[in-house]
Amino acid sequence: MTPIRVLLAEDHALVRAGLAALLASVPDIEVVGEASDGREALALAKRRPPDVAILDVTMPGMNGLEAAARLAAECPSTRVIILSMHANEEYVLRALNAGAAAYLLKDAGTAELEAAIRAVARGETYLSPAISARVSPGGRAPAPGTSDPLAALTPRQREVLQLIAEGHSTKQIASLLGLGVKTVETHRMQLMERLDIHEVAGLVRYAVRVGLISPER
Repeated sequence: MTPIRVLLAEDHALVRAGLAALLASVPDIEVVGEASDGREALALAKRRPPDVAILDVTMPGMNGLEAAARLAAECPSTRVIILSMHANEEYVLRALNAGAAAYLLKDAGTAELEAAIRAVARGETYLSPAISARVSPGGRAPAPGTSDPLAALTPRQREVLQLIAEGHSTKQIASLLGLGVKTVETHRMQLMERLDIHEVAGLVRYAVRVGLISPER
């Protein structure tokens, strides 16, 4: 039987090593790549698409939700599992709308992780039992009266917002994204206008509130 090829993306090296060690003991599942952020995961997947990518939500540079959306568009054969500590419906729906096939809480056991991998490899959707009852029927659109607070931003603006919130300067962001400084300044101005937030401290608070970065960063 051909093994299920898995890519791991998690910025904490010990957590990533632990996941790799767990999966090494599971029959017919092979870890074929490891990444420390979403951008690295996307680059690895484009070079050699895995069957399943397991992405942490909160990673520097490019978070798991943004990486999931890029993978859905650029590596459609790769199925995405989002790993998160957040059990609220907003995060789950955002992950599903980004193209994730599964949403797994970080306190899940090995058996649940294996079940999720096998389910998505078969083309199914998997949600941790602890959160499946909270998601609206259909699971692909916000419940009435809710909306994704990041929906008004383009993917590039979300990238720039995350990097600003992480403390990168305009020149550093330009270098990381392969853009000109003027282009980054334009993206920054446009996202401030769309969010009606006009100072960096406010952008940082917003990025934390919507889960682009963790409060510890």
